[in-house]
Amino acid sequence: MNRHTQTLLQHSLWYLALIAVAALMVVPFVWMLATSLQSLDRVFRSGLQFLPIPPQWGNYTKAWTVVPFDRFFINSTVVALAHVVGQVATSAMAAYAFARLRFPLRDQLFLLYLGTLMIPAQVTIIPNFILMRDFKWTDTYWALIVPFLVSTFGTFLLRQFFLTIPRDLEDAAKIDGASHFSIFTRVILPLSGPALATLAIFVFLGSWNSFLWPLIVTNSMEMRTIPVGLRVFQGQYTTNYPLMMAAASLALMPVLIVYMLGQKYFVRGITLTGMAGT
Repeated sequence: MNRHTQTLLQHSLWYLALIAVAALMVVPFVWMLATSLQSLDRVFRSGLQFLPIPPQWGNYTKAWTVVPFDRFFINSTVVALAHVVGQVATSAMAAYAFARLRFPLRDQLFLLYLGTLMIPAQVTIIPNFILMRDFKWTDTYWALIVPFLVSTFGTFLLRQFFLTIPRDLEDAAKIDGASHFSIFTRVILPLSGPALATLAIFVFLGSWNSFLWPLIVTNSMEMRTIPVGLRVFQGQYTTNYPLMMAAASLALMPVLIVYMLGQKYFVRGITLTGMAGT
């Protein structure tokens, strides 16, 4: 066996392994879509039918109307977009300060700030809930949005990218009389599109899929987000799996759209910020 054939065989084995792993990752989504098109009495009959005959397209209409799914959708959209705007804005400003400004104990303060990443989110749930209760913000958008307008990870991600921007551009802007705010808005941010898009996608996905915090701080059906609203299809003794999977499929659509639209920026941002190897 010559070297070319051996290399071709190795690459083929790698591709087959990757295809197998990819297929394994897709199976749960195929199961979800197949279950969403079945009737309740056929879900547990003789295994899974990947092509239900006849497909029950009405499950999607029922999932949208049997509960206020439109309200869940609006709540998740408002909260996710607010988180994206808030975290991108605050992270960009903090990252600029840590990457470009010189002030006493800057690096030590950044390390202390970065150390908060080691604190599990579950530890802060009770203090945050007490604050929301004292502010009388429970079961409101304020409780869903305000505690997550700042992101340590976002600051770290953008700081790593800002450090790669040549300082010559900043020095040239200073010579022209630009202030720090002008440099930030007219030089740094326009060059940071991939990193900002990467952070926005991370924040949107995390907010859209958040379950525990919305479950704790919301009481009424009108303030539920989609992950919490899906629990409506789960009763004490039975679960309507077709309607639940139909609702989950509807909830998945915005995530797929956001990722497909931002995939190019996401991959480029991960590469440029040096996060690919972490």
